[in-house]
Amino acid sequence: FPFGIAYGILGIEVGLTSIQTFLLSIIIFAGVSQIVFTQLFSIFTPNFMIVGTIGVVNLRHVLYGISLSRYLKELSLKWRIILSYLITDEAFAISYKRFSEEKKTKYMHFHLLGSGITLWTSWQISTLVGIFIGPSIPESLNLEYVIPLSFIAIVVVSINTKIKLLVFILSALFSIILKDLPWNLWIITSALMSIIIGLLIDKFRKGY
Repeated sequence: FPFGIAYGILGIEVGLTSIQTFLLSIIIFAGVSQIVFTQLFSIFTPNFMIVGTIGVVNLRHVLYGISLSRYLKELSLKWRIILSYLITDEAFAISYKRFSEEKKTKYMHFHLLGSGITLWTSWQISTLVGIFIGPSIPESLNLEYVIPLSFIAIVVVSINTKIKLLVFILSALFSIILKDLPWNLWIITSALMSIIIGLLIDKFRKGY
């Protein structure tokens, strides 16, 4: 919720109207991408660069889709389109943990649907709060720290094996090493490299 408030405040601060700020939450519905958009918009970045950067930032959703595909592959195209819109970092973390720990059923996608709708509703409400009440929120609350704290919470909850801990550590190291890559490519590159190494190590261990 504080994440959405921070976005709503930022949208107004960079010159977007209330309607534009809110429509971004409905159309894009991706917290990090919306923050990136508003920051690039504020420094008059060319449109093609904004679109390209957001595309790169959202490449992590490809990884989410691959991870969830084995649980959702029997769904119709209509269902997959709906769920793909509702997938966020938080919804993925919550539902993937549930899917991987419980027996597969034909109704398990409703867990992702419920998580997605809950987060979508919370995000829209918090965006409106940021837009209309944001100026009265004291700066001492330091809402700028909400974004990294949200991702830390997601990661910590999902680390339940040594391999996942290794992937987390490698991802952090690669992010630091590759942080100067253009177009924010360090995000997807560090994730892919750490996941591949983790999979190789896990496969090697199981082979012996």
